[in-house]
Amino acid sequence: MIALAIVLALPLLGFFAILFAPRESKISFGIAFAASICAFFASLGLVPPVLANGAQFSSVINAAWIDSPGLQIRFHLGIDGISLWLVLLTTLLLPIGIWISQSMILERRRSFFALLLLFEFGLLGVFTSLDLFAFYVFWEIALVPMYLMVGGWGASRRGPIALKFFVYTMLGSVLMLGSILYIHSQAGTFDYVELMNALASGRVFLTSRQQLLLFLGFFAAFAVKTPIFPLHTWLPDTYTQAPAPATFLLAAVMSKMGAYGLLRYSITLAPMGAHRCADWVIVLAIIGIIYGALLALIQPNIKRLIAYSSVSHLGFVVLGIFALDQQGADGAVYQMIAHGLSTGALFILAGYLEQRRQSMEISDFGGIATPAPKLATVFMIALLASVGLPVLCNFIGEYLILQGAAIAHFSWAVYAAIGVILSAAYMLWMYQRTFLGKTNERNQGFADLAGREWAPLIPLVLLMVWLGTYTQSFLPSISSATAHLLDQSNMSNEYRVQLVVPSPNAAPRLEVSDVR
Repeated sequence: MIALAIVLALPLLGFFAILFAPRESKISFGIAFAASICAFFASLGLVPPVLANGAQFSSVINAAWIDSPGLQIRFHLGIDGISLWLVLLTTLLLPIGIWISQSMILERRRSFFALLLLFEFGLLGVFTSLDLFAFYVFWEIALVPMYLMVGGWGASRRGPIALKFFVYTMLGSVLMLGSILYIHSQAGTFDYVELMNALASGRVFLTSRQQLLLFLGFFAAFAVKTPIFPLHTWLPDTYTQAPAPATFLLAAVMSKMGAYGLLRYSITLAPMGAHRCADWVIVLAIIGIIYGALLALIQPNIKRLIAYSSVSHLGFVVLGIFALDQQGADGAVYQMIAHGLSTGALFILAGYLEQRRQSMEISDFGGIATPAPKLATVFMIALLASVGLPVLCNFIGEYLILQGAAIAHFSWAVYAAIGVILSAAYMLWMYQRTFLGKTNERNQGFADLAGREWAPLIPLVLLMVWLGTYTQSFLPSISSATAHLLDQSNMSNEYRVQLVVPSPNAAPRLEVSDVR
C-alpha cells in the first residue's frame, strides 16, 4: 500500500513543485527528473507481491473519496500481473522522456516538464484504478497534458492536429462515461472488485442486450486510444506533429491505455457482449495489421512510417485480446511491453535524426551509417526488435498472439502473419534508404551518438534483449493474472444456452452446456 501511494504521489508532488519554481531556472528539469526517477525506484517495490501471486491485487489502497447517499466513490487502487508491468513501463519511460526533453525542448521548459509529470500521474492512475469512476478521472487527467504538449510544442500544424486528437478521445470518453454510469445504476457501485463479485454470484445480472451496449460504450473509448481501424486516423498526424518526447510517450505508453482497458474492463464486465462482437473486432484488428503495414511501406517520412507501424503492431495486441484464450491474452500483455520499448527507442532515435538534419523526410538522409555507425547500430537493433527478430522482445509477444489466434481460428493467424512479413519489408527498406548506400553530400559531417544521448538508449536495448531471452521473468505473473481474468469472465469456456421442452405437458427449462 505504501509503495503504491509513494509511486503515485511523487509525480504529483513534482508537478506542483515545478509550478512554483522560477520560470527560467534549470531547477525544473532537476525536479522533474528526480521525481520521475524516484517514482521508478519506488515502483520496484511493487514487484515482489505480484511475483508471489500475480492473479490477486496487491499493494491495495482503498479509501473513501466521495461518500454521500446513493453515491460512493472510492480511491481504490491495486496491482496485479497485468498492471504491474505497465506501471513499470510508465515509471521507466517517463524519466527517459524528461531526459530527452532537456535537449529537444528549447522553450517554456518549465511548463513542459510539469505537464510530463501530470501525464505520468494520470497514466499510473489508469493502470492501477479499481474504481470505475476514479479510472475515468485518471483517464481524462492523462489526456489533457498530452493535448497541451502537442498543441503547445508541436510542429507547424499542431493546432488542428491537437484538436483532432482531443475530439476523437473525448467522444470515446463520453461513451465510456455513459457505460460507467449505467453499470452503476444496475449494481449500485463503481468498485471493480465488487462488480466482478456481484456478477459472478448473480446478485447483478445483465442481459445479453445490456452487455452488448455496455461493451460498445467501453469499446468506443478504448478503440480510439489503442487505436483500432478505422478510428486510427488521429494517430499518424499526431505522432508526426507532436514534439519528439511527446511522440515517444504517446507511442510507448499512452497507446497501452486503450489496450489495457479492453482487457481489464471490456471483456470482464460485459463478457457476453465481448463474445458477440469478438469476430468483427478481430476482423478490424487484422485489417489494421495489414492496412497499417501497407501504408508504412509508402511513407516518405520516418515518423509517419513508425506511426503506421504502431497501428499494425497494436492490431496484434487487439487480436490477442479478442482471441479470448490464454495464449492470446498473455501475448497481448507481453506485446504491450515490448512495443513500448522497441517503438519508443525508434522514436527517440528519430528525434536524434531530426535534431541533426531538421527533417524527417527519408530522401534527406542516405548513407549516414558511415559518419554515424553507433547511431546506425542502435537503430538497427531497435528496428529488428520491432519486426520480431528472435531473441528480441517483440518476437515472444507476436508468437503468443499468433498461437492464440490459431487456436481460436487458424485463418486469423494466417492473415495476421502477413503483417509480420510486411513489417520486415517496410522497416528494412526505410533503414536501407536512410543509413546505407552512398553518403549524401549534406550528411558528410553527420554527428554520431554523443555521451548524453546513450543514456536513454542503453536501458531500452538491454530490456529488449531481456524480454526476448528470459521470458520467465515476466510470463508467470502475466499468465496467472490473465488466467484469473479469463476465468472470472468465463472467457475460457463457451456456453450454449437452449430452451428445452421435455414433453407437451411439462414446463420448459433452460439448459446450459459447455461447447468447448
